[in-house]
Amino acid sequence: MPITTADKRANFRQLHESGCFVLPNPFDVGSAKALQHLGFKAIASTSAGFAWTIGKADYRVTIDDVLAHLTALSAAVDLPLNADFEGGFAHKAEKVGANVARAVNTGIAGLSIEDSTGDAAKPLYDRELAIERIRAARAAIDATRSGVFLTGRCEAFLWGKADLNLVIDRLNAYSEAGADCLYAPGIKTSEEIAAVVKAVHPKPVNLLIGATGLSVAQAAELGVRRISVGGSLARSAWAGFMKAAREIAEQGTFAELDSGYPGRDLNNMFG
Repeated sequence: MPITTADKRANFRQLHESGCFVLPNPFDVGSAKALQHLGFKAIASTSAGFAWTIGKADYRVTIDDVLAHLTALSAAVDLPLNADFEGGFAHKAEKVGANVARAVNTGIAGLSIEDSTGDAAKPLYDRELAIERIRAARAAIDATRSGVFLTGRCEAFLWGKADLNLVIDRLNAYSEAGADCLYAPGIKTSEEIAAVVKAVHPKPVNLLIGATGLSVAQAAELGVRRISVGGSLARSAWAGFMKAAREIAEQGTFAELDSGYPGRDLNNMFG
C-alpha cells in the first residue's frame, strides 16, 4: 500500500520514542532519494544546502522558495521529512503561526523554529517573544490536526553565546510552550550534551554533528534521540564539484573527474 502523509507523520513520531536515529539532510530531490535508497528512516531539509542549489546564500531564500522545496521533497520519498523552517520567516508570533500552517500543507512530518533574529547586534529574540513564537507554531499545528512534530531550537551557541544555562532555560521554556523535541545546534562536548538531555527529559534532543565528532553509538549513550548533519552533506558534494571544476579552470586537466560516483550506479539507484 502507498505510504500516506499520515503514515509518515506517525512513523516520525514513533522514531522519537526510543533509541537514537540519524536524520540526514538532503539538499534536493536526488539526494533525498539517495538517502532513502541507503536505508535511512527519515530525512530533514537543510536551509543552507537548499539555498546553495538555487545560487543563494543561507537565509536568503523566500518562504515561497522553501515551501516549493518542501513540497517536492515530501512527494519524492516515502520517508518522513522534517523541515528546517528557519525562524518561521517572520518576527511576530502570529505571522510565524500562519507560515507554519502553510508549511504543514507541504506534507512534512515535522518542522523546527529557531530563536535567532539574524541580527548580530541582538542575535536572539527576547525570551518571552521567543516563547510566544513556539507557542504560535504549536497552536497552528494543532489547528490542522496534522500531528506534525515541532522542534524548538536555541541558537545561542551558533551566535557566540556559549551560555549553557541560557540554552537550557530556553529549551525548557520551549518544551512548556509545546515543542515536541529540543535542539541546541553548536553544543559539542559530552558534558554539554548530557546536561541538555538531562534538563529537558523526557523530551527528545536533536544533536547536530557537522564534522568529525561523536559516533551514533556515543551520542546514543549520552541520551541523544536523533542526529542531524545540517548542510554538511551539501558541503561535501560541493567540495567534490569545486575541486574538479577548479582543476579544469586553473590547470586545464581533468584528473579529479576520475573520482566521480559511477553514472551506472546512479542510474540504477534512480531507475
